[in-house]
Amino acid sequence: METQTATLKAKSKRKSLPAALWALTISAFGIGTTEFVIVGLLPTVANDLNTSISSAGLLVSLYAVGVAIGAPVLTALTSQIARKRLLIAIMLLFIIGNGLAAIAPSFILLILARILTGFAHGVFFSIGSTIAASLVPEDKRASAISIMFAGLTVAIVTGVQLGTYIGQNFGWRATFIGVAILGIIGAVASYFLVPASIKTSKPLRIVDQLKVLKNRSILLVLAITALGYGGTFVTFTYLAPLLEEVTGFSANMTSVLLLVYGIAIALGNVIGGKVSNKKPGKALMVMFALQAIVLFILYFTASSQTWSVVTLFFMGILAFSNVPALQLYVVKMSEKYLPGTEDVSSALNIAAFNVGIAIGAYVGGLIIESSLGVGATPWVGSMLVIVGFLITLILYKKEKL
Repeated sequence: METQTATLKAKSKRKSLPAALWALTISAFGIGTTEFVIVGLLPTVANDLNTSISSAGLLVSLYAVGVAIGAPVLTALTSQIARKRLLIAIMLLFIIGNGLAAIAPSFILLILARILTGFAHGVFFSIGSTIAASLVPEDKRASAISIMFAGLTVAIVTGVQLGTYIGQNFGWRATFIGVAILGIIGAVASYFLVPASIKTSKPLRIVDQLKVLKNRSILLVLAITALGYGGTFVTFTYLAPLLEEVTGFSANMTSVLLLVYGIAIALGNVIGGKVSNKKPGKALMVMFALQAIVLFILYFTASSQTWSVVTLFFMGILAFSNVPALQLYVVKMSEKYLPGTEDVSSALNIAAFNVGIAIGAYVGGLIIESSLGVGATPWVGSMLVIVGFLITLILYKKEKL
């Protein structure tokens, strides 16, 4: 009887989620809010700082560049700092960056503040993914990563809409003040919930990143991440102008639709984590194929208020469903070919995510400025996702992971 009770307790303990995982999720919520809230504020910021919508899009793309540059370099430089101490330091940098954004007197200084915040973002998600994966059994790692990234998706569901509402009614600077407060909450959560005993990574050097980049399989995963994930951002970055100018929704209704889109993203993130635990490469092929199809369909349904909402919901489900698979995929490749470089590979993949965002935002801006207009962004994004699908197919045939 005692043995049976002990067994039940052990099972219960295995099923419970570590408190540290929730600390990561809370911090991811704050970071996700600051990353994506700018999408809803582009018109407001552009008007206030006397710049164009496409120029304001640099606040998305250059933030992503800050993540892409900062993540691999800073992750390597901080590899010997205790994980808990590093997490708190990251959140302090995040708070400072958003505080500077709130008081930035010019567009250039606002961009610099966004890049600084991007540095914190990059390091957080690089080490956060490996910490989340280390907290659970091997067959639950993609699910653990998806729970951490759920903070980011919940930010899209609630944080972005709330931040957009605050920005439209109290000024965009008030939004960044609110995000800085979220950062304080994340720092406090890390202080109380993250154990100090989390294993510190092995020493990592900048040259280790070059070694990782020389591995063909890992390099292909990074390309898949940039193209497959980035394709969506050709449309997502300029989703508000698309819904207002092409579909004909009001600014208030667009905010509601962004909420619907965020709910769909949250659902897709959970689904993506569950289907990617065993064969992330196979799952990615299916998700990319569906994502490309839905983006292409949106090109035709964007002019219909009814069908655009339906398409937007499915686009949301697929938009972030690939994140757990992509992150697990690069960790698996690193474990297979270069054991001990998981953190650096994870950091480079976070950089690849943001290279994709930067490419997507930049390409979307070019489309808007061209004769094609914002209505063409869905099919252009679809083309990028198809390229990601083809590279995934090539890698899956080679690795079978």
